[in-house]
Amino acid sequence: MLQGTGSDVGKSLMVAGLARAYANRGLAVRPFKPQNMSNNAAVTADGGEIGRAQHLQALAARTPASVHMNPVLLKPQSETGAQVIVRGKMRASANAREYQHLKAGLLDEVLESYAIISENADLVLIEGAGSPAEINLPGRDIANMGFAAAADVPVLLVADIDRGGVIAAIVGTHRVIDPSAQFRIKGYIINKFRGDVSLFDTGLEEITKRTDWSSLGVVPHFADAVHLPPEDAMALDAPKAALGRAIKITVPKLSRIANFDDLDPLNAEPDVDVLIVPPGQALPGDADLILLPGSKSTIADLGFLRQQGWDIDILAHHRRGGRILGICGGYQMLGKSVSDPNGIEGTSGTVKGLGLLDIETVLSPEKRLGECTGGHVPSGQTVKGYEIHLGATTGPDTARPFLRLADRDDGACSSQGRVAGCYLHGLFRANGFRHTYLADLRSRKNSGVNYDALVDATLDSLAEHLATHLDLDRMLEIAHGA
Repeated sequence: MLQGTGSDVGKSLMVAGLARAYANRGLAVRPFKPQNMSNNAAVTADGGEIGRAQHLQALAARTPASVHMNPVLLKPQSETGAQVIVRGKMRASANAREYQHLKAGLLDEVLESYAIISENADLVLIEGAGSPAEINLPGRDIANMGFAAAADVPVLLVADIDRGGVIAAIVGTHRVIDPSAQFRIKGYIINKFRGDVSLFDTGLEEITKRTDWSSLGVVPHFADAVHLPPEDAMALDAPKAALGRAIKITVPKLSRIANFDDLDPLNAEPDVDVLIVPPGQALPGDADLILLPGSKSTIADLGFLRQQGWDIDILAHHRRGGRILGICGGYQMLGKSVSDPNGIEGTSGTVKGLGLLDIETVLSPEKRLGECTGGHVPSGQTVKGYEIHLGATTGPDTARPFLRLADRDDGACSSQGRVAGCYLHGLFRANGFRHTYLADLRSRKNSGVNYDALVDATLDSLAEHLATHLDLDRMLEIAHGA
């Protein structure tokens, strides 16, 4: 089990890279994360949703993704509340205090999923959540040491040196956790190192002296990680200046942005500049496209969007003849109204949308989940992706669907075709569609980027990177109890 000194220390990508490295050795590898908190979700072949990171890790391990790889997924809807997804299906909505009581009853299901994943596996790579040093949280832990003890698995601790204070982070974790947890940790990994690794030799000596934990290696910063989908919206907070590329796509960073890996194939294009606009900044007026992304709470994010003044920027962009695309929650926002009669997202009621599509959305308790294939109606290009949303959208503009899926139409287009939306996530992964759509924004040559091949090649490079800097043989011995 890989646990971290904190969030965003690189556990998810490390598990993915190790999964590919050990799979390349011929081992049957399976990823597992007992509890995840993320609005970046994916749909599995067995009909449920899991964290996007576990989906990527399954791809890295060359095995189909399963709901049992992430049996508990928390999808934040507000500052204090979240949807609780258990084995791929919504179980409840709970605030933070309510969940502390709820999770005590989830350990048995988590352990059962772990047993299912372990069947026919040579190696299970388990990812923790947050930090094992969060001793302030009440209730039974199922994300870190609580799970490790119940499943009787050894632990490696991952720390991020790029953010500073790495010695204190590791030694502090050792001091805070109880002796049984200290004993369970068999070593540590320093991640995201920049510069001359030999300059940290004395740091390693001090950590080992103060903890009795051995170093498994120091991993230099892996720049190509930008080609892999991030798990956490924190990744969107990194400052990014406009690159001056030919096609500019502007994305407002909604407070409950979800499934933002929809943007990754666009970021991979050498002539496309995807600019994530943080709260408090205006949307630039020179964009070729404003893309409204998915949201875990459409009504709340409509209010958030208006608080930033982004509705004014979007309407001005539309008056100038600009193009606008909404995906899932962003699609719902483009309509005349969004209704929540059952109070699924909070208080029941109806709010006014942006009014750029003649559609209306009514949220309902039933969640549509599934993988889909079809075609882009205006171009005929093939698309493939997944749906993961609440509610149904109707109205005159749906008579001009954006997509034609295998069993139904999806989405809507305005009469002039400058505003469109759909529910299908992942549609930009289709190389032909992505090129055709971008060429319609601005004349371009086909870049030749094959996004899925790029991800797969990056996983191989990450595996080689980790194999070079970590003691994979010793890690395998630890996993087998040596």
